[in-house]
Amino acid sequence: MRKYLAEFIGTFSLVLFGCGAAVIAGNAATGPSGIGLLGIAIAFGFAVVAMAYAIGGISGCHINPAVTIGVFTAGKMELKDAIGYIVSQCMGAILGSAVLYLIVVGRPGFTMPEWGLGANGWGEGYLGGYNMLSAFVIETVMTLLFVFVILATTSKFGNGAMAGLAIGVTLMLIHLVTIPVTGTSVNPARSLGPALFSGGKALSQLWLFFVAPVLGAVIGAIIWKFGFDQEKSKV
Repeated sequence: MRKYLAEFIGTFSLVLFGCGAAVIAGNAATGPSGIGLLGIAIAFGFAVVAMAYAIGGISGCHINPAVTIGVFTAGKMELKDAIGYIVSQCMGAILGSAVLYLIVVGRPGFTMPEWGLGANGWGEGYLGGYNMLSAFVIETVMTLLFVFVILATTSKFGNGAMAGLAIGVTLMLIHLVTIPVTGTSVNPARSLGPALFSGGKALSQLWLFFVAPVLGAVIGAIIWKFGFDQEKSKV
């Protein structure tokens, strides 16, 4: 249960820090200190770094169902643990979104926007207005690269002491490219929480942020497993 609780806390923190940065401090409209795209990317990346060193030794700090599916596909965890991780991650993301909602409703004149609480999306009215194909491609490819980096840096070929930093920096880079297109998911749980509270288009478009990241994770894991991995022991 320690592993599942760690994943719950880690995903809760990722959503609260990352989506919180986007919603509360993300742009100049929120006040004179809007942090912009770079600040949001740093918030998500550093949230992963912090959690990696906090809970990495307990659960591996997946805090992302796509990562868990990738690790399972690579043959490095059991199915029962994978299911437990995913349930814990989704619950943590929902609670993180609930706390964020309780905070932002205290702002005078608050009304829930179409894609509220940092929800992911695409199409007309969403950030860059990119279409569904662009959204699907970028979420698939970025998750593929993210999972590949995770498997590589945590393997015997990587530097274990620096893995958390490398993974966090990778997520930051992914956000820098992907935010204008989808707001950056690469994480079904991170998308689930805000969409449940936002509703509307965020909820109707949620399927893409499950399908594309999972597809990318599986492809990334297969590339790693059959192209690079020579380890036999489970991690």
